[in-house]
Amino acid sequence: MILFVHGVPDTPVLWQPLIAALGLGPEDYRAPALPGFGVPLPQGFRPDKDQYATWLVGQMEAAGKPVHIVGHDWGALLTLRAASLRPDLVASWCVTNAVIDPEYSGHRTARMWATPVLGELVMLGMRNQPRLQAALIEGGMPASLAAEEVPHVDKRMRQSILGLYRSAIGLRFRGEWVDDLVRLPARGQLFWGETDPFVDLSVAERFSKRWGTPLHVERGAGHWACHERAEAFARVLSALW
Repeated sequence: MILFVHGVPDTPVLWQPLIAALGLGPEDYRAPALPGFGVPLPQGFRPDKDQYATWLVGQMEAAGKPVHIVGHDWGALLTLRAASLRPDLVASWCVTNAVIDPEYSGHRTARMWATPVLGELVMLGMRNQPRLQAALIEGGMPASLAAEEVPHVDKRMRQSILGLYRSAIGLRFRGEWVDDLVRLPARGQLFWGETDPFVDLSVAERFSKRWGTPLHVERGAGHWACHERAEAFARVLSALW
């Protein structure tokens, strides 16, 4: 079973080109929406990094056997955390354009979202869908994907995003999220868009060197390389599996 985990501000639609490139049928994979991202929040769910990691472990357990897990952006961070917590549930892991790195201090928008009041003001601006769509495209999101994702960025998703980033202090990871990486299963892979404006390629290179994880760099691609270079990503995943 393959488990795809999207990031921010995305939904499972992110994975459609990759699923097609891999030739997967509905019985081969699951691509759940993060709580609050186009779907309701479960009763009592607090949108922070630890609750999302616990939720992801539950998704892995529900598969009934070790999964091949693939994560992008926040989905990558949660994949690394869940795989560190429950390596027994992992057949292999692959993350794209985000890693847990104590030397990384977050991109500008992440730091703004993590700041009380300023984050709320930024989110007010995100209510303007044409402006948000243009900003995402400027940041490297393929225009066709932006057109599909932006309508899902509602108040619930915006509040969930604030909760996530504030719980991570704007992507400044410390403590057990970093320390527990020693428990990551060895069978892993990094897939990285070379021109990512949010997480520099050097972050991936540092992670790869530190943990001995193979790194595939997709030249000329950006933060959403997993979507825009689905055929290349499918080849990397097929080799890993």
